[in-house]
Amino acid sequence: MDNALEAALRAGQSVFFTNPGRAPLVTVAGSLAVTRADIEVAGDRLERFAPLLAELFPELAPAGGSVESALVPVPVLERRLHAAGLPAGDRVFLKADHALPVVGSVKARGGLHAVLAVAEALALADGLLSGPRDEYRRLGEPAARDFFAGHTLSVGSTGNLGLSIGVFGRGLGFGVTVHMSAEARAWKKEKLRRVGATVVEHPGDYAAACAVAREEAARSPRRHFIDDENSLDLLLGYAVAGLRLPDQLAACRIAVSPEHPLCLHLPCGVGGAPGGIALGARLVLGDAAQAYFVEPTQAPALLLGLATGRHGGVSAAVYGLTGRTVADGLAVSRPSELVCRLMASVLDGAHTVSDAALLGHVAEAWNDEALRLEPSAAAALAGPLAVRRANLPALAGRAATHICWATGGSLLPDAEFAALLARAGTRP
Repeated sequence: MDNALEAALRAGQSVFFTNPGRAPLVTVAGSLAVTRADIEVAGDRLERFAPLLAELFPELAPAGGSVESALVPVPVLERRLHAAGLPAGDRVFLKADHALPVVGSVKARGGLHAVLAVAEALALADGLLSGPRDEYRRLGEPAARDFFAGHTLSVGSTGNLGLSIGVFGRGLGFGVTVHMSAEARAWKKEKLRRVGATVVEHPGDYAAACAVAREEAARSPRRHFIDDENSLDLLLGYAVAGLRLPDQLAACRIAVSPEHPLCLHLPCGVGGAPGGIALGARLVLGDAAQAYFVEPTQAPALLLGLATGRHGGVSAAVYGLTGRTVADGLAVSRPSELVCRLMASVLDGAHTVSDAALLGHVAEAWNDEALRLEPSAAAALAGPLAVRRANLPALAGRAATHICWATGGSLLPDAEFAALLARAGTRP
Protein backbone atom coordinates (compact mmCIF):
# COMPACT_ATOMS: atom_id res chain seq x y z
CA MET A 1 0.00 0.00 0.00
CA ASP A 2 1.17 3.51 -0.80
CA ASN A 3 2.98 5.04 2.19
CA ALA A 4 1.08 8.33 2.08
CA LEU A 5 -2.26 6.50 1.94
CA GLU A 6 -1.28 4.28 4.87
CA ALA A 7 -0.16 7.24 6.96
CA ALA A 8 -3.41 9.11 6.33
CA LEU A 9 -5.49 6.05 7.15
CA ARG A 10 -3.61 5.47 10.40
CA ALA A 11 -4.21 9.09 11.33
CA GLY A 12 -7.96 8.70 10.79
CA GLN A 13 -7.98 11.21 7.95
CA SER A 14 -10.37 11.16 5.02
CA VAL A 15 -8.69 9.54 2.02
CA PHE A 16 -9.53 8.67 -1.58
CA PHE A 17 -8.31 5.40 -3.12
CA THR A 18 -8.44 4.84 -6.87
CA ASN A 19 -8.58 1.13 -7.63
CA PRO A 20 -5.71 0.29 -10.02
CA GLY A 21 -7.26 -3.09 -10.85
CA ARG A 22 -10.48 -1.72 -12.36
CA ALA A 23 -10.66 -3.21 -15.86
CA PRO A 24 -12.93 -3.01 -18.92
CA LEU A 25 -15.84 -5.37 -18.52
CA VAL A 26 -15.10 -7.24 -21.73
CA THR A 27 -11.74 -8.36 -20.33
CA VAL A 28 -12.98 -9.61 -16.94
CA ALA A 29 -16.62 -10.66 -17.28
CA GLY A 30 -15.71 -14.23 -18.15
CA SER A 31 -13.56 -14.64 -15.06
CA LEU A 32 -15.97 -13.18 -12.50
CA ALA A 33 -17.43 -15.61 -9.97
CA VAL A 34 -20.90 -14.12 -10.58
CA THR A 35 -22.55 -13.68 -13.98
CA ARG A 36 -25.51 -11.69 -15.19
CA ALA A 37 -27.36 -14.97 -15.64
CA ASP A 38 -26.82 -15.74 -11.94
CA ILE A 39 -28.38 -12.41 -11.00
CA GLU A 40 -31.32 -12.99 -13.33
CA VAL A 41 -31.97 -16.31 -11.57
CA ALA A 42 -32.19 -14.39 -8.29
CA GLY A 43 -34.58 -11.90 -9.88
CA ASP A 44 -36.78 -14.76 -11.08
CA ARG A 45 -36.86 -16.22 -7.55
CA LEU A 46 -38.04 -12.91 -6.13
CA GLU A 47 -40.79 -12.81 -8.77
CA ARG A 48 -41.94 -16.36 -8.00
CA PHE A 49 -42.40 -15.48 -4.35
CA ALA A 50 -44.00 -12.08 -4.97
CA PRO A 51 -47.67 -13.23 -4.74
CA LEU A 52 -46.95 -14.92 -1.41
CA LEU A 53 -45.08 -11.87 -0.10
CA ALA A 54 -47.99 -9.62 -1.04
CA GLU A 55 -50.22 -11.77 1.18
CA LEU A 56 -47.79 -12.03 4.10
CA PHE A 57 -46.73 -8.38 4.24
CA PRO A 58 -49.42 -5.71 3.72
CA GLU A 59 -46.71 -3.15 2.92
CA LEU A 60 -45.85 -5.14 -0.22
CA ALA A 61 -49.42 -5.57 -1.48
CA PRO A 62 -49.56 -2.31 -3.51
CA ALA A 63 -46.48 -3.43 -5.50
CA GLY A 64 -47.69 -7.00 -5.91
CA GLY A 65 -45.03 -8.35 -3.57
CA SER A 66 -42.09 -6.62 -5.23
CA VAL A 67 -39.43 -5.04 -3.01
CA GLU A 68 -38.10 -1.97 -4.78
CA SER A 69 -37.40 1.70 -4.12
CA ALA A 70 -37.69 4.87 -6.15
CA LEU A 71 -34.92 6.77 -7.92
CA VAL A 72 -35.64 10.39 -7.04
CA PRO A 73 -34.19 13.82 -7.87
CA VAL A 74 -32.83 15.88 -4.99
CA PRO A 75 -32.81 19.41 -6.42
CA VAL A 76 -32.02 21.32 -3.21
CA LEU A 77 -29.17 19.00 -2.34
CA GLU A 78 -27.95 19.18 -5.93
CA ARG A 79 -27.84 23.00 -5.75
CA ARG A 80 -25.90 22.80 -2.49
CA LEU A 81 -23.34 20.50 -4.14
CA HIS A 82 -23.04 22.76 -7.18
CA ALA A 83 -22.37 25.71 -4.87
CA ALA A 84 -19.66 23.65 -3.17
CA GLY A 85 -17.88 22.88 -6.43
CA LEU A 86 -19.74 20.09 -8.23
CA PRO A 87 -19.57 20.83 -11.99
CA ALA A 88 -22.65 22.61 -13.29
CA GLY A 89 -23.44 19.83 -15.78
CA ASP A 90 -23.54 17.08 -13.14
CA ARG A 91 -26.91 15.81 -11.94
CA VAL A 92 -27.65 14.21 -8.56
CA PHE A 93 -30.28 11.61 -7.69
CA LEU A 94 -31.01 9.50 -4.62
CA LYS A 95 -31.83 5.78 -4.61
CA ALA A 96 -34.33 5.51 -1.80
CA ASP A 97 -33.44 2.11 -0.37
CA HIS A 98 -33.75 3.77 3.05
CA ALA A 99 -37.50 3.58 2.42
CA LEU A 100 -37.69 0.01 1.12
CA PRO A 101 -40.90 -1.51 2.47
CA VAL A 102 -41.10 -3.74 5.55
CA VAL A 103 -37.56 -3.25 6.91
CA GLY A 104 -36.50 0.16 5.61
CA SER A 105 -32.96 -0.55 4.42
CA VAL A 106 -30.85 -1.77 1.52
CA LYS A 107 -30.64 -5.11 3.33
CA ALA A 108 -34.30 -5.78 2.49
CA ARG A 109 -33.55 -6.96 -1.03
CA GLY A 110 -30.57 -9.18 -0.27
CA GLY A 111 -31.84 -10.45 3.07
CA LEU A 112 -35.20 -11.36 1.58
CA HIS A 113 -33.57 -13.23 -1.29
CA ALA A 114 -31.37 -15.22 1.09
CA VAL A 115 -34.39 -16.20 3.19
CA LEU A 116 -36.35 -17.20 0.09
CA ALA A 117 -33.46 -19.26 -1.26
CA VAL A 118 -33.45 -21.32 1.95
CA ALA A 119 -37.24 -21.61 1.98
CA GLU A 120 -37.41 -22.70 -1.66
CA ALA A 121 -34.68 -25.32 -1.30
CA LEU A 122 -36.32 -26.81 1.80
CA ALA A 123 -39.80 -26.76 0.25
CA LEU A 124 -38.62 -28.48 -2.93
CA ALA A 125 -36.70 -31.12 -0.98
CA ASP A 126 -39.70 -31.85 1.26
CA GLY A 127 -42.27 -31.91 -1.55
CA LEU A 128 -44.11 -28.78 -0.45
CA LEU A 129 -43.33 -27.48 -3.93
CA SER A 130 -43.11 -29.62 -7.05
CA GLY A 131 -41.02 -27.12 -9.00
CA PRO A 132 -40.52 -23.44 -9.87
CA ARG A 133 -43.86 -23.30 -11.71
CA ASP A 134 -45.84 -24.43 -8.67
CA GLU A 135 -48.16 -22.17 -6.64
CA TYR A 136 -45.81 -20.48 -4.16
CA ARG A 137 -48.64 -19.01 -2.11
CA ARG A 138 -49.00 -22.53 -0.74
CA LEU A 139 -45.98 -21.78 1.44
CA GLY A 140 -48.12 -19.43 3.49
CA GLU A 141 -50.50 -22.20 4.55
CA PRO A 142 -50.35 -23.76 8.05
CA ALA A 143 -48.66 -26.98 6.93
CA ALA A 144 -45.80 -25.08 5.32
CA ARG A 145 -45.45 -22.70 8.26
CA ASP A 146 -45.31 -25.65 10.64
CA PHE A 147 -42.58 -27.17 8.49
CA PHE A 148 -40.52 -23.97 8.43
CA ALA A 149 -40.94 -23.62 12.20
CA GLY A 150 -38.77 -26.72 12.55
CA HIS A 151 -35.87 -24.81 11.00
CA THR A 152 -33.94 -21.82 12.30
CA LEU A 153 -32.23 -19.09 10.30
CA SER A 154 -29.23 -17.47 11.96
CA VAL A 155 -27.17 -14.43 11.06
CA GLY A 156 -24.51 -12.13 12.49
CA SER A 157 -25.32 -8.46 12.08
CA THR A 158 -24.62 -4.88 13.09
CA GLY A 159 -28.34 -4.21 12.70
CA ASN A 160 -30.04 -3.87 9.33
CA LEU A 161 -29.27 -7.31 7.91
CA GLY A 162 -30.48 -8.86 11.15
CA LEU A 163 -33.73 -6.92 10.81
CA SER A 164 -34.19 -8.14 7.25
CA ILE A 165 -33.54 -11.80 8.04
CA GLY A 166 -35.56 -11.60 11.23
CA VAL A 167 -38.67 -9.93 9.85
CA PHE A 168 -38.83 -11.85 6.57
CA GLY A 169 -37.81 -15.15 8.16
CA ARG A 170 -40.41 -14.88 10.89
CA GLY A 171 -42.98 -13.87 8.28
CA LEU A 172 -42.56 -17.27 6.63
CA GLY A 173 -42.63 -19.07 9.98
CA PHE A 174 -38.92 -19.81 10.51
CA GLY A 175 -37.26 -19.58 13.85
CA VAL A 176 -34.65 -16.81 13.68
CA THR A 177 -31.59 -16.14 15.81
CA VAL A 178 -29.73 -12.87 15.25
CA HIS A 179 -26.25 -12.49 16.74
CA MET A 180 -25.72 -8.75 17.12
CA SER A 181 -22.47 -6.93 17.76
CA ALA A 182 -21.92 -4.13 20.25
CA GLU A 183 -22.57 -1.49 17.59
CA ALA A 184 -26.17 -2.58 16.96
CA ARG A 185 -28.81 -0.06 18.02
CA ALA A 186 -31.21 -0.96 20.80
CA TRP A 187 -34.32 -0.14 18.77
CA LYS A 188 -33.32 -2.66 16.10
CA LYS A 189 -32.92 -5.36 18.74
CA GLU A 190 -36.32 -4.51 20.18
CA LYS A 191 -38.00 -4.64 16.77
CA LEU A 192 -36.54 -8.11 16.23
CA ARG A 193 -37.79 -9.32 19.58
CA ARG A 194 -41.28 -7.99 18.77
CA VAL A 195 -41.52 -10.21 15.68
CA GLY A 196 -40.41 -13.24 17.68
CA ALA A 197 -36.72 -13.45 16.74
CA THR A 198 -34.11 -14.43 19.31
CA VAL A 199 -31.46 -11.74 19.75
CA VAL A 200 -28.06 -12.76 21.09
CA GLU A 201 -25.96 -9.76 22.10
CA HIS A 202 -22.16 -9.87 21.84
CA PRO A 203 -19.74 -7.46 23.52
CA GLY A 204 -17.34 -7.77 20.59
CA ASP A 205 -17.47 -6.50 17.03
CA TYR A 206 -19.30 -7.70 13.93
CA ALA A 207 -16.72 -10.36 13.04
CA ALA A 208 -16.97 -11.91 16.51
CA ALA A 209 -20.78 -12.09 16.31
CA CYS A 210 -20.56 -13.76 12.89
CA ALA A 211 -18.01 -16.28 14.12
CA VAL A 212 -20.29 -17.45 16.93
CA ALA A 213 -23.31 -17.68 14.61
CA ARG A 214 -21.32 -19.63 12.02
CA GLU A 215 -19.98 -22.13 14.57
CA GLU A 216 -23.42 -22.64 16.14
CA ALA A 217 -25.08 -23.33 12.78
CA ALA A 218 -22.41 -25.87 11.82
CA ARG A 219 -23.62 -28.12 14.63
CA SER A 220 -27.21 -28.52 13.40
CA PRO A 221 -28.65 -29.42 9.96
CA ARG A 222 -31.83 -27.53 10.88
CA ARG A 223 -29.98 -24.30 11.55
CA HIS A 224 -29.22 -22.29 8.41
CA PHE A 225 -26.53 -19.63 8.69
CA ILE A 226 -26.87 -16.68 6.32
CA ASP A 227 -23.29 -15.49 6.07
CA ASP A 228 -22.98 -11.77 5.34
CA GLU A 229 -19.29 -12.25 4.59
CA ASN A 230 -19.57 -15.17 2.16
CA SER A 231 -23.18 -15.62 1.01
CA LEU A 232 -23.77 -15.65 -2.74
CA ASP A 233 -27.52 -15.61 -2.11
CA LEU A 234 -27.23 -12.31 -0.27
CA LEU A 235 -24.95 -10.84 -2.92
CA LEU A 236 -27.24 -11.93 -5.76
CA GLY A 237 -30.27 -10.42 -4.05
CA TYR A 238 -28.50 -7.09 -3.76
CA ALA A 239 -27.32 -7.33 -7.36
CA VAL A 240 -30.93 -7.50 -8.61
CA ALA A 241 -31.07 -3.75 -7.91
CA GLY A 242 -28.46 -3.25 -10.61
CA LEU A 243 -30.53 -5.16 -13.16
CA ARG A 244 -33.53 -2.94 -12.39
CA LEU A 245 -31.62 0.32 -12.78
CA PRO A 246 -31.99 0.77 -16.57
CA ASP A 247 -35.77 1.09 -16.40
CA GLN A 248 -35.54 3.59 -13.56
CA LEU A 249 -32.87 5.57 -15.36
CA ALA A 250 -35.01 5.67 -18.50
CA ALA A 251 -38.00 6.91 -16.51
CA CYS A 252 -35.83 9.78 -15.20
CA ARG A 253 -34.47 10.45 -18.71
CA ILE A 254 -30.94 9.66 -17.64
CA ALA A 255 -28.64 8.55 -20.45
CA VAL A 256 -25.57 6.47 -19.57
CA SER A 257 -22.62 6.47 -21.96
CA PRO A 258 -18.87 7.10 -21.92
CA GLU A 259 -19.65 10.80 -22.47
CA HIS A 260 -22.27 10.77 -19.68
CA PRO A 261 -20.99 8.36 -17.02
CA LEU A 262 -23.09 7.15 -14.11
CA CYS A 263 -21.43 7.34 -10.68
CA LEU A 264 -22.88 5.14 -7.94
CA HIS A 265 -21.98 6.22 -4.41
CA LEU A 266 -22.42 3.23 -2.11
CA PRO A 267 -21.95 3.11 1.68
CA CYS A 268 -19.86 0.06 2.53
CA GLY A 269 -19.52 -2.12 5.61
CA VAL A 270 -18.51 -5.73 5.02
CA GLY A 271 -19.25 -5.15 1.33
CA GLY A 272 -22.13 -7.44 0.35
CA ALA A 273 -24.81 -4.87 -0.48
CA PRO A 274 -22.60 -2.33 -2.28
CA GLY A 275 -20.65 -5.11 -3.98
CA GLY A 276 -23.79 -6.73 -5.33
CA ILE A 277 -25.23 -3.42 -6.51
CA ALA A 278 -21.97 -2.37 -8.16
CA LEU A 279 -21.59 -5.70 -9.92
CA GLY A 280 -25.19 -5.78 -11.14
CA ALA A 281 -24.92 -2.23 -12.46
CA ARG A 282 -21.65 -2.88 -14.29
CA LEU A 283 -22.95 -6.08 -15.88
CA VAL A 284 -26.08 -4.42 -17.22
CA LEU A 285 -24.84 -0.88 -17.96
CA GLY A 286 -21.23 -1.57 -18.92
CA ASP A 287 -18.10 0.46 -18.27
CA ALA A 288 -19.93 3.79 -18.22
CA ALA A 289 -21.32 2.75 -14.83
CA GLN A 290 -18.76 3.65 -12.17
CA ALA A 291 -18.96 2.54 -8.55
CA TYR A 292 -17.40 4.18 -5.49
CA PHE A 293 -17.61 2.87 -1.93
CA VAL A 294 -17.83 5.19 1.08
CA GLU A 295 -16.54 4.00 4.46
CA PRO A 296 -15.96 5.56 7.90
CA THR A 297 -12.43 6.76 8.66
CA GLN A 298 -12.25 4.30 11.58
CA ALA A 299 -13.58 1.32 9.59
CA PRO A 300 -12.22 1.37 6.02
CA ALA A 301 -12.47 -2.39 5.68
CA LEU A 302 -12.93 -2.90 1.96
CA LEU A 303 -10.63 -0.03 1.01
CA LEU A 304 -7.90 -1.76 3.01
CA GLY A 305 -8.70 -5.13 1.47
CA LEU A 306 -8.16 -3.74 -2.02
CA ALA A 307 -5.31 -1.33 -1.27
CA THR A 308 -3.24 -4.05 0.43
CA GLY A 309 -4.28 -6.84 -1.94
CA ARG A 310 -5.00 -8.98 1.11
CA HIS A 311 -8.78 -8.91 0.58
CA GLY A 312 -10.53 -10.52 3.57
CA GLY A 313 -7.20 -11.17 5.29
CA VAL A 314 -6.75 -7.64 6.60
CA SER A 315 -8.29 -5.80 9.55
CA ALA A 316 -8.54 -2.09 10.26
CA ALA A 317 -7.34 -2.87 13.77
CA VAL A 318 -3.87 -3.66 12.38
CA TYR A 319 -3.64 -0.01 11.33
CA GLY A 320 -4.60 1.29 14.74
CA LEU A 321 -8.21 1.99 13.80
CA THR A 322 -11.03 1.25 16.23
CA GLY A 323 -13.82 0.13 13.91
CA ARG A 324 -16.17 2.29 15.98
CA THR A 325 -18.33 4.83 14.21
CA VAL A 326 -21.67 6.62 14.46
CA ALA A 327 -22.52 4.74 11.25
CA ASP A 328 -23.38 1.47 13.00
CA GLY A 329 -24.20 -0.31 9.75
CA LEU A 330 -20.65 0.34 8.52
CA ALA A 331 -18.84 -0.59 11.75
CA VAL A 332 -16.84 -3.42 10.19
CA SER A 333 -13.08 -3.88 10.52
CA ARG A 334 -12.60 -6.84 8.16
CA PRO A 335 -14.13 -7.02 4.65
CA SER A 336 -15.74 -9.92 2.84
CA GLU A 337 -13.21 -12.05 0.98
CA LEU A 338 -15.86 -12.86 -1.63
CA VAL A 339 -16.70 -9.22 -2.29
CA CYS A 340 -13.09 -8.00 -2.27
CA ARG A 341 -12.13 -10.49 -4.94
CA LEU A 342 -15.15 -9.55 -7.06
CA MET A 343 -14.50 -5.82 -6.66
CA ALA A 344 -10.79 -6.10 -7.48
CA SER A 345 -11.56 -5.57 -11.18
CA VAL A 346 -15.02 -3.95 -10.90
CA LEU A 347 -14.80 -1.12 -8.35
CA ASP A 348 -13.57 2.31 -9.44
CA GLY A 349 -12.57 3.58 -6.03
CA ALA A 350 -13.29 4.01 -2.35
CA HIS A 351 -13.00 6.88 0.10
CA THR A 352 -13.50 7.54 3.78
CA VAL A 353 -15.52 10.07 5.74
CA SER A 354 -15.36 11.17 9.38
CA ASP A 355 -18.17 10.79 11.89
CA ALA A 356 -18.52 14.57 12.10
CA ALA A 357 -19.03 14.74 8.34
CA LEU A 358 -21.52 11.85 8.48
CA LEU A 359 -23.64 13.70 11.04
CA GLY A 360 -23.43 16.80 8.88
CA HIS A 361 -24.76 14.86 5.91
CA VAL A 362 -27.64 13.51 8.05
CA ALA A 363 -28.59 17.13 8.81
CA GLU A 364 -28.18 18.24 5.19
CA ALA A 365 -30.42 15.44 3.92
CA TRP A 366 -33.11 16.45 6.40
CA ASN A 367 -32.83 20.20 5.96
CA ASP A 368 -32.53 20.10 2.17
CA GLU A 369 -34.86 17.27 1.19
CA ALA A 370 -36.69 16.11 4.37
CA LEU A 371 -34.90 12.77 4.06
CA ARG A 372 -34.69 10.67 7.21
CA LEU A 373 -31.33 8.93 6.85
CA GLU A 374 -29.11 6.96 9.18
CA PRO A 375 -25.47 8.08 9.27
CA SER A 376 -24.61 4.93 7.31
CA ALA A 377 -26.92 6.01 4.51
CA ALA A 378 -25.87 9.65 4.65
CA ALA A 379 -22.32 8.52 3.85
CA ALA A 380 -23.39 8.32 0.21
CA LEU A 381 -23.90 12.09 0.11
CA ALA A 382 -20.15 12.58 0.51
CA GLY A 383 -19.57 10.80 -2.79
CA PRO A 384 -20.16 13.32 -5.59
CA LEU A 385 -17.76 15.98 -4.31
CA ALA A 386 -15.15 13.45 -3.19
CA VAL A 387 -15.10 11.84 -6.63
CA ARG A 388 -14.91 15.19 -8.42
CA ARG A 389 -12.16 16.47 -6.15
CA ALA A 390 -10.12 13.35 -6.94
CA ASN A 391 -9.80 14.63 -10.56
CA LEU A 392 -10.29 11.21 -12.08
CA PRO A 393 -9.37 10.90 -15.78
CA ALA A 394 -12.53 8.85 -16.47
CA LEU A 395 -14.64 11.89 -15.52
CA ALA A 396 -12.52 14.66 -17.01
CA GLY A 397 -14.57 16.91 -19.28
CA ARG A 398 -17.69 14.79 -18.89
CA ALA A 399 -21.05 15.61 -17.34
CA ALA A 400 -21.84 12.85 -14.88
CA THR A 401 -24.98 11.60 -13.18
CA HIS A 402 -24.49 10.78 -9.51
CA ILE A 403 -26.72 8.33 -7.63
CA CYS A 404 -26.35 8.52 -3.86
CA TRP A 405 -27.54 5.15 -2.56
CA ALA A 406 -29.46 5.77 0.67
CA THR A 407 -29.20 2.54 2.62
CA GLY A 408 -31.38 3.02 5.70
CA GLY A 409 -33.11 5.35 8.09
CA SER A 410 -36.83 5.62 7.39
CA LEU A 411 -37.65 3.45 10.41
CA LEU A 412 -35.45 5.40 12.83
CA PRO A 413 -37.47 6.16 15.99
CA ASP A 414 -38.19 9.87 16.45
CA ALA A 415 -36.01 10.11 19.54
CA GLU A 416 -33.05 8.43 17.78
CA PHE A 417 -33.33 10.73 14.79
CA ALA A 418 -33.69 13.84 16.95
CA ALA A 419 -30.55 12.84 18.86
CA LEU A 420 -28.59 12.50 15.60
CA LEU A 421 -29.74 15.91 14.43
CA ALA A 422 -28.88 17.42 17.80
CA ARG A 423 -25.34 16.03 17.50
CA ALA A 424 -25.16 17.66 14.08
CA GLY A 425 -26.32 20.97 15.54
CA THR A 426 -29.76 21.10 13.98
CA ARG A 427 -33.39 20.31 14.90
CA PRO A 428 -35.95 17.82 13.57
